[in-house]
Amino acid sequence: MTTLALPGTFSLGLLRGGAELRQFFRNKEQVIFTFSLPAILMILLGSILDGPTVQASVSSGQLLAAGMIGAGIVSTSFNSMGIGLAADRETGALKRLRGTPMSAGSYFIGKMVLVAVTSAAQSVLMIAVAVLMFKLHLPADPAQWLTLLWVFALGIVSCTLLGIVISSAVRSTNGVVALVNLVYLVLQFMSGVFVTPITHLPKVMVYVASVFPLKWVCQGFRSVFLPSEAAVQEMAGTWELPMVALVLGAWCVVGLLLAKLTFRWTNESR
Repeated sequence: MTTLALPGTFSLGLLRGGAELRQFFRNKEQVIFTFSLPAILMILLGSILDGPTVQASVSSGQLLAAGMIGAGIVSTSFNSMGIGLAADRETGALKRLRGTPMSAGSYFIGKMVLVAVTSAAQSVLMIAVAVLMFKLHLPADPAQWLTLLWVFALGIVSCTLLGIVISSAVRSTNGVVALVNLVYLVLQFMSGVFVTPITHLPKVMVYVASVFPLKWVCQGFRSVFLPSEAAVQEMAGTWELPMVALVLGAWCVVGLLLAKLTFRWTNESR
């Protein structure tokens, strides 16, 4: 008598990712809100704050738009993961999954698939809006496209893992919603997303923001979509791409360790 082997962690995670995507795109209200809010904020704030900067070829609207593309993928990964995971736990969906061959690793991979697809779709939408509304230029150098890819990858992995962590900080979904949005909103201001250029912010505020991924994701995206001379408007006067990679990579490792330590299937047990 032959026995069929169960799918591995990665294979099961991909299957879970497909289920997550189907569930997400069936919820039309969630799809519309997830994709439209960052783009609408970009249009409104960019139109209000657009003006000249010290570089004649770069407007403050372009600075804001380039940073907001990065902030959009953080919202899709950190916010959506934290809130979605808390909701799955509160409704008992995670408890039911625990009784199946689904491991925590497979569940995380499934969520990563969802985040990767939705973040990519949102990035395309926001880039299109930025190009049409603020004349943001697409990268001409293949090296910039490569930078876009690794900043995107490290950004969604680190922020997804931190979303898993913050989902366990409060037991109720409403509490997690409030906490996630508070953290994200504060970091947006401190990371120079809404205040352009970032040198207009108090240095101590930027130093605190530099501990977290959002500032570096936005800085990495600005390096992709803005001309090289715009780097003087960063705090260090350069794009600091090695530091972007170092900080985001470190948060991928730290986030994985914290996610393994804090993840729980139910609100009753850890």
